[in-house]
Amino acid sequence: MSASLRRPSALRPHGPIPLPPALATAPRAWRLPWPLPALLSWAVAWGHWMGLQSLEMGAGPSLLAAVAVGSGLALLATSRWRRAMVAAGFPLSFALSGLASGVGAHWWLLPAVLLAVAYPVRAWSDAPLFPTGIGALDRLDELVALPAGARVLDAGCGLGHGLQALRRVWPDARLEGIEWSRPWRWIAALRCPWARIHQGDMWAQSWAEHDLVYLFQRPESMPRAVEKARQEMRPGTWLVSLEFEAKELRPHARLQQPGQRPVWVYAIRETRPETARGPRERHSSVEPC
Repeated sequence: MSASLRRPSALRPHGPIPLPPALATAPRAWRLPWPLPALLSWAVAWGHWMGLQSLEMGAGPSLLAAVAVGSGLALLATSRWRRAMVAAGFPLSFALSGLASGVGAHWWLLPAVLLAVAYPVRAWSDAPLFPTGIGALDRLDELVALPAGARVLDAGCGLGHGLQALRRVWPDARLEGIEWSRPWRWIAALRCPWARIHQGDMWAQSWAEHDLVYLFQRPESMPRAVEKARQEMRPGTWLVSLEFEAKELRPHARLQQPGQRPVWVYAIRETRPETARGPRERHSSVEPC
């Protein structure tokens, strides 16, 4: 018996998800009751500040390093508002502490400059940096049949989390990524040396040669992605969206691993007008557990 599109609980991860050694203990802190993860992150940032000051590092570089640590920990938070709170906690508390008087104004501007470099104005209409969970795409290969050596594109690959998740599923695929931010592209290339990662506009690059295009966008940009897929992708290829549904398309399947965002799977075929009944029920080849 096949597993229904409406039964994502039938899809289980293959096993424990390994983490890089440096982050092996970090997720445990984020399972603590809120706001304890935020308080711990702010304490770590303050610890870096005080440690660097004890080494007689200048106030400006110490501030920048502590802000970077706090911002890095913010990426582990589970929602955008919590990320913003964690990232803003140290600089705001630093400003209110009275220590800011010893830091030149240019050091306060530097984080804003770095943010502008990482997120150019042209990229503001796309999704912000929301990493794909490392096991979010597990067992996607049981729903999507790709040919040997298939070309798989992560459109807007950020720091490479989506590419790593795709490689867990299709280790023999030719994985490619495109990212507008140069710093993110450099970091992604270091984290994913087995993938071809280009700096450029995901909306300008053709999707015609790819067997599967993976997206983690925003609801507002999904219609644009659907239109691009319809115009450029050939029948028999696949569009996969993490979390956000492409309401203009009829889904082939919906996958959701425990603790992960949903994955919407769309088979590209000749476009047909949608009926008022909405998406029809589809079945995957995954047997229920």
